[in-house]
Amino acid sequence: MRLPLPQFATSDRHPNHIAEVIETTSTEFLAQCLEPEDLSFPSMPPFGSWVCSVDEESGNQVYGIVYYATTAPIDSVHRARALGLSLQDLREEQPQIFAMLRTEFRAAIVGFEESSQNRGYNQRIYQYLPPRPPQIHQAVYRCEPEALVKFTEELDFLRTLLCINGAPVESLTAAAIRDVYQLRKADREWLIKAGRNLSVLLKDDYDRLRFILSQIHP
Repeated sequence: MRLPLPQFATSDRHPNHIAEVIETTSTEFLAQCLEPEDLSFPSMPPFGSWVCSVDEESGNQVYGIVYYATTAPIDSVHRARALGLSLQDLREEQPQIFAMLRTEFRAAIVGFEESSQNRGYNQRIYQYLPPRPPQIHQAVYRCEPEALVKFTEELDFLRTLLCINGAPVESLTAAAIRDVYQLRKADREWLIKAGRNLSVLLKDDYDRLRFILSQIHP
């Protein structure tokens, strides 16, 4: 029998509130997407998209980049099987399917913004690992464009991305840059700055640099 994840009604939820932390470490966190009220799959955040959560104790806002996502049965013993039905057919004939699946994603932590309570109104941004990651059951949000533009004024997070284990880091780095570039409304000066930073970080590995740059389409 399924025990559903406790959630607020969709109408009471912030529109950017998409998930909840269910596992956390110093370098990344695993989050489960919140279930929609209708018969549909939870919205899976795109590869390379930016999310944020809060360390409740310090009040720091922690930034992460999605590098892995999956939808799978809640029951880990029985795998899903092909039914040959469209989504509409599933809603009409097998509506219980939607209650038997969960969508999760992993986000690599790339920095944090200090709580305003710590330094008055002058909130500082740090592009290295925070003292603490977000705790289990903390809300996870899509980053607000204004906050993300502010966070990416500096580009030290690129070094963190290039060192992530267990992820296609070249494609992840390119996806994260593309996402920010679009949010910055095609700021070519910022894109050139990002490319120069990558060239310094990968000065001894031209093939990796070329592979990343080939996936960025200004």
